[in-house]
Amino acid sequence: MTDSVLIIGGRGRIGSTVAQDLATHTQAQITITGRSAEFGEAVSLSSGGQVQFLLLDLAEVDKLRDAIANSNLVIHCAGPFHYRDTNVLETCIALGVNYVDVSDHRSYTSKALKYNEQAATAGVTAIINTGIFPGISNSMVRQGVEQFDQAEKIHLSYLVSGSGGAGITVMRTTFLGLQYPFDTWIDGKWQLIKPYSERELVEFPPPYGRTGVYWFDMPETFTLPKAFPSVKTVITKFGSVPDFYNHLTWIAAHVFPKWLMQRRYMIEFLSHVSHSMTDVTNNFTGIGVAVRSEVTGQKNGETAVYCSTVVHENTAIASGCGTGSIAQLMLEGKLNKPGVFPVEEALPTNLFEEAMQSRGIKINHSWL
Repeated sequence: MTDSVLIIGGRGRIGSTVAQDLATHTQAQITITGRSAEFGEAVSLSSGGQVQFLLLDLAEVDKLRDAIANSNLVIHCAGPFHYRDTNVLETCIALGVNYVDVSDHRSYTSKALKYNEQAATAGVTAIINTGIFPGISNSMVRQGVEQFDQAEKIHLSYLVSGSGGAGITVMRTTFLGLQYPFDTWIDGKWQLIKPYSERELVEFPPPYGRTGVYWFDMPETFTLPKAFPSVKTVITKFGSVPDFYNHLTWIAAHVFPKWLMQRRYMIEFLSHVSHSMTDVTNNFTGIGVAVRSEVTGQKNGETAVYCSTVVHENTAIASGCGTGSIAQLMLEGKLNKPGVFPVEEALPTNLFEEAMQSRGIKINHSWL
């Protein structure tokens, strides 16, 4: 029988790259959802029938339930996840359907993880925070941690050129991440950090080189300490290319009144302005992504640092590879772990390496 995959929000930039990855690497019948009917016919014609379109709004609970019931796997790509409830995940658990998402905010991650026991009891594998960051980045950390007798510190840095090839939702996600201070795991205790603070120059692979990154609220800030209990510090920092975007984002985080940044209309305004700006700068900077993972720990009685890096020319496609590879492994029965887990707890390193190699994504490693 042919597997049936439902991609919620599949007509967006990230969702469509997930669909493209699955169509390339599996024989699954893929249904993507969206709220605009005009999109449907073009999808079916261009994909030779492997990808179909379903007109669906998440508020249509009965229609959503029917679509999930007719699927072997559901992939939730309808962000931003700051606003999302866990209805899709709960419905998957109730119907015994496996689940993957591209969630990228701690509020949603915290809610989703509360369903771990229900998913395990139902025999449902639910893997959250997939994509490029979080996602591939988390697996790079796990790969690094496994090199040590005892890992002690994790430093993750992310860099995106322009829009990253993603849509306006990603812009919303960036500005939503500036609204509130967030808890970070530093020196074995939780500390409150201001978003987009403490600029640090980090060396990324070509073509980026030495570039500024800033504290940014990510789910892995709190999922990594849980996954790797010996780790006493987890740092997650993010930056943009060209660098003047970093300074504009810093102003939004530190100069604009907090009450203003917490209004949805302001987030929408900033997102649309930024997206318009990247339409111009993308022509000069490209739309790529770079991730740098540094793990510090004890190996053979000495302190050492293990560094992993990856670069991709298109951020959205890289995200599609991260999510699509996990979906493929689940469809093939290679990844079966009932419960709700972030990537680093669910995906073994050997399967991660196999998936990246099959997609031509090269991860470079070095001891510093």
